[in-house]
Amino acid sequence: MSDHYDLLVIGGGPGGYVAAIRGAQLGLNVAVIEKEKQMGGTCLRVGCIPSKALLESSHRFEETQHALAEHGVTVSGVKLDLEKMMARKTKIVSGLAGGINGLLKKNKVTRLMGHGRLDGAGRAQVLGPEGETSLTFDNCILATGSSVTQLPFITLDYDRIGTSTQALSYPEVPKHLVVIGAGVIGLELGSVWRRLGAKVTVYEYQDRIMPGLDNEIAAEALKVFKKQGIEFKLGARVTGAHAKDETCVVEAEGLEPLECDRVLVAVGRRPNTDNLGLESAGVMTNDRGQVIVDGHLATTTPGIYAIGDLVQGPMLAHKAEEEGIAAVERIVIGTSHVNYDAIPSVTYTHPEIASVGKTEEELQESGADYKKGSFPFAANGRAHCLGEPSGKVKVLADARTDRILGVHIIGPHAGDLIAEVAVAVEFGASSEDLARAVHAHPTLAETIKEAALDANRRAIHM
Repeated sequence: MSDHYDLLVIGGGPGGYVAAIRGAQLGLNVAVIEKEKQMGGTCLRVGCIPSKALLESSHRFEETQHALAEHGVTVSGVKLDLEKMMARKTKIVSGLAGGINGLLKKNKVTRLMGHGRLDGAGRAQVLGPEGETSLTFDNCILATGSSVTQLPFITLDYDRIGTSTQALSYPEVPKHLVVIGAGVIGLELGSVWRRLGAKVTVYEYQDRIMPGLDNEIAAEALKVFKKQGIEFKLGARVTGAHAKDETCVVEAEGLEPLECDRVLVAVGRRPNTDNLGLESAGVMTNDRGQVIVDGHLATTTPGIYAIGDLVQGPMLAHKAEEEGIAAVERIVIGTSHVNYDAIPSVTYTHPEIASVGKTEEELQESGADYKKGSFPFAANGRAHCLGEPSGKVKVLADARTDRILGVHIIGPHAGDLIAEVAVAVEFGASSEDLARAVHAHPTLAETIKEAALDANRRAIHM
């Protein structure tokens, strides 16, 4: 006889475990299936959290070497203890993963370890350490996330030529690291190893970095990264990469082969739908391999929902979390809502880059009538006190209604600053609303107020 659950969640990443907890809060008998020992998915184990731990540690290492002198702090004999840095990263991940287990127990969510897959409508199987178990459910949320996209002309050996997972745990600082892909993952991890002493070269197929980011902000970011010492080969079509003795060789059309120590392939991610049993339950996917869902995250099979990296939209942990909650509330309460225009994104380089809403290019392509305001951190007192006066805030608003359409930031603590704007967009605020709100002085947040003022040609400090 199989176990039965009101709600079965397949996948214990940020979307899955949050959905499970919300389901339990609403009175459902919930189980979550996760094949890894640690909960939290890619984000916690080999993604968001470990990369941010290394970004913070590497930033402090570089700051101690080069940036403290202007503050009147003289430091000498700075040394890198990479093993200790990696141990700190691992400890953070383990602690947070244990915290998720505690939350599941607190909310009486059953944790099933193994590979979960559908076995027809209303049925699932778990292939675990002790064999196969059959389950039945009233509702199921698919939250299996994504995995690294592999290029057919590059053979990964998961050592010299690898993915972000390997780049989070190199045993030594490479002399020369080549990153294939100038997106968020490639630039964040490239920044980590550059700060720790590696020469970093980034190959990008497009003629710009960070595809999808507002062009003006991306252009400014490129200038900053070049100044930091990262080398870029844009418009470069990589045709191969292979290990050669203790080194690697990267080949690209029209360019000389480049020899390096390690290669990080960071060209995107694809939905994890392999061996998920979608066909058995009649769950359909699109031509990109994403699970097809309606506006309430319901798949083509009644009672089965999909969220996060499995469905369309940005592959962001917080997007998955909100979708998980929305799917559960749709099941139990009958209503759900995710405002996709108010989902912020952050790149944790230095300076940070953050956005919410439409880019200027998207507005131009749609024919929208908009107005623009911007304000540089160079005119902000707090930024100068921090010693970080580079970057800007850019506000885009509807020319007729003044409603905020998008905000893009490159500068210190951009990831924290974007939260104010995300709330403003969620509530349908205007640029005047942002401009009239009193912002404490001296703070970095004043740049948002001033950029909003500039959208109406009223900036005070510029």
